[in-house]
Amino acid sequence: MAFTGFTERDFDTFQLKGLDTRMEAIQTRIQPKFQEIGSELVDYLSAQLGNEVYLHIARHARRTVNPPNDTWLAIADNKRGYKQHPHFQVGLFDDHVFVWMALIYELPYKKEIAESLIKHYDEIKQLPDNFVISMDHMKKDSINLEDLQMKQLERFRDVKKAEFLIGLQLPFNDSRIKDGEKFIQTVKDTYDKLIPLYRIALQSRITK
Repeated sequence: MAFTGFTERDFDTFQLKGLDTRMEAIQTRIQPKFQEIGSELVDYLSAQLGNEVYLHIARHARRTVNPPNDTWLAIADNKRGYKQHPHFQVGLFDDHVFVWMALIYELPYKKEIAESLIKHYDEIKQLPDNFVISMDHMKKDSINLEDLQMKQLERFRDVKKAEFLIGLQLPFNDSRIKDGEKFIQTVKDTYDKLIPLYRIALQSRITK
């Protein structure tokens, strides 16, 4: 099946009370769509990068009480996991969709990757004006690319829990997310612009 878009019901999932109830809705409403999106993006990114990448869909397996406030798919060049690697994400909170190139705190080579990003600060600042940056994948907060300063990259380097995610946040009523074809094209266009940054992060990991 082809992805046909996200609906209001998908976002309403995060208003459901209780871990079991919300997880059942995530599994039945959202994860099948992630599978559709992810299958197309894996093929696309594999071709663009020239190497195989793998789809991972968040299972939220560690949760025992509190239901998740968001959910996502991740694509990485490692078959067994994505958290310790530079990766791409698509996911939902209750009020927006995010499309990230993600570098999270579990990266073993976070400091080396951060140093490379600092060296390429000017190139990062030249990315599209509508890009935003998150320093914590657990929170909705983001800053506009134009507000990014060197100190945020230095914090990513120096603070163990600091993260760096860059890409788009699309509000739940954005017409692009309601149209499957338009949404996937938007994601591909976003990733095309982020691939050079992803390659920089990968190279920093490889040359450690």
